[in-house]
Amino acid sequence: MYRSHNCGELNASHINAEVTLAGWVQKSRDKGFMIWVDLRDRYGITQLIFDEQRTDKAVIEKAKSLGREFVIQIKGTVIERVSKNPNMATGDIEILVSELTILNEAQLPPFTIEDETDGGEDIRMKYRYLDIRRNPVKNNLLFRHKVSMEVRKYLSDQGFCDVETPYLIKSTPEGARDFVVPSRMNEGQFYALPQSPQTFKQLLMVGGMDKYFQIVKCFRDEDLRADRQPEFTQIDCEMAFVEQEDILDMFEGLTRHLLKEIKGIEVDKFPRITYDYAMKTYGNDKPDIRFEMKFGELNAVAQHKDFPVFNSAELVVGIAAPGCANYTRKEIDALIDWVKRPQVGASGMVYVKCEEDGTFKSSVDKFYDQEDLKKWAEITNAKPGDLILILSGNANKVRTQLSALRMEVATRLGLRKSDEFAPLWVVDFPLLEWDEESGRYHAMHHPFTSPKPEDMALIETEPGKVRANAYDMVLNGNEIGGGSIRIHDRELQSRMFDLLGFSKEEALAQFGFLMNAFEFGAPPHGGLAFGLDRLVSILGGQETIRDFIAFPKNNSGRDVMIDAPSTIDEAQLQELHIKLR
Repeated sequence: MYRSHNCGELNASHINAEVTLAGWVQKSRDKGFMIWVDLRDRYGITQLIFDEQRTDKAVIEKAKSLGREFVIQIKGTVIERVSKNPNMATGDIEILVSELTILNEAQLPPFTIEDETDGGEDIRMKYRYLDIRRNPVKNNLLFRHKVSMEVRKYLSDQGFCDVETPYLIKSTPEGARDFVVPSRMNEGQFYALPQSPQTFKQLLMVGGMDKYFQIVKCFRDEDLRADRQPEFTQIDCEMAFVEQEDILDMFEGLTRHLLKEIKGIEVDKFPRITYDYAMKTYGNDKPDIRFEMKFGELNAVAQHKDFPVFNSAELVVGIAAPGCANYTRKEIDALIDWVKRPQVGASGMVYVKCEEDGTFKSSVDKFYDQEDLKKWAEITNAKPGDLILILSGNANKVRTQLSALRMEVATRLGLRKSDEFAPLWVVDFPLLEWDEESGRYHAMHHPFTSPKPEDMALIETEPGKVRANAYDMVLNGNEIGGGSIRIHDRELQSRMFDLLGFSKEEALAQFGFLMNAFEFGAPPHGGLAFGLDRLVSILGGQETIRDFIAFPKNNSGRDVMIDAPSTIDEAQLQELHIKLR
């Protein structure tokens, strides 16, 4: 037996007990006549003591050789600690060691295994197995486990069945780029790794499974950023004989359950807004509603004077930054520089200070009088002490720019609190979006999304106006889940492929298996997939999903620990019938 207890459970009730512990040396302090060693495992830290008067000399000599991260086993007696540490769970006791076994020596680690480490991100990713020993990373992985288990518990209690679907599937042209896998047995042919189990979960509904879920790895060969990895994990769900309302109720319930069990927070029924309202009011389809700063459209009250910047704009729109009327010119100029960055792309910004005495001071005072500025304040819901920030230009671009500014201002004002949670549903997305470059429609969600029943007639006449029977769940400005009611009729699915530019032959080659299945009695069905990595990071109060993944990739999609991707042997390439240029 390597241990009778772990390093986090011993306390005053164990005094005089004989125990066996094993773990890593956190640090040691040699006072000559006495040595203290902090022994660490996943559960905590226990202090060991080696005393010249009470410990065998050979054991003392062995203790003097211990270095950081040595793996050891000890046997000893729990005694009361003279100098107690109230910040440690085991701070009332220590172990008087009688036997010491070095299980494995260790090199000095390239960074300190402490909560506040001296290792940069690159070195910690290279030695991720060491980084996992640190409490912040370890606790994030334990937190992810807790969320996953609560998801499984809730869905199982609701009658969902966990079903595995294949990882080697067929490549499809819709969506992001696939990762492809060459087949040795079938020369010149390739599998693809799934971007989602979409068609398989629909086939499970055709198969009568009724309620399916899976916590599943998915793969997309996309450019990376802080909240995106080439491989990611979904909570993938599907239900049969349901309408949109059934889906929203079920997964709102799951999210409420997680917030209560994980964070101890009770949340009322989630607000619902349409896609059009989200774009008009917040400039994006995943608004953060922890704070206000709703858009106010100013065309009607700003384009009647001789200010050419506004008069030539398709949209003039502003937000009220609360309590910022006292911003200095330097602070305002910093915001103007921020919106002019290439990442945002605005050409400039107009501002209005709403003074506490009810007057207004703006950067366009020579064009607009106090009555004009008062109307701007009313439309943006600005109060005395607020600062109105206004952008203008092409409607779509300026909404995106003001949305970015809204989030930046909220960050600077401390309004994006990680311990506050504001979920909502965004519904009524467009079914299709027109792509000028390819000259055809693309599915806004995916090709299997059903149109709104009331918009069905528009498919033949005005397909661009058809709304999708689709929905996204948004939490704190992040889309954490999305789904739709699916098409379950072969003719409608075929028409959808027509709209997306597939020939009959292409549609049959790519998705014939699904359309054939619809001919054998497909039930109405729909579902939703949560991004587990993103959900866990938000619940954990952090922005970056990498912090909650055991072995993440870097921003270039590389695993620097195992050095992947890498070249493969020429013999392997020949077996796969692949010739590199």
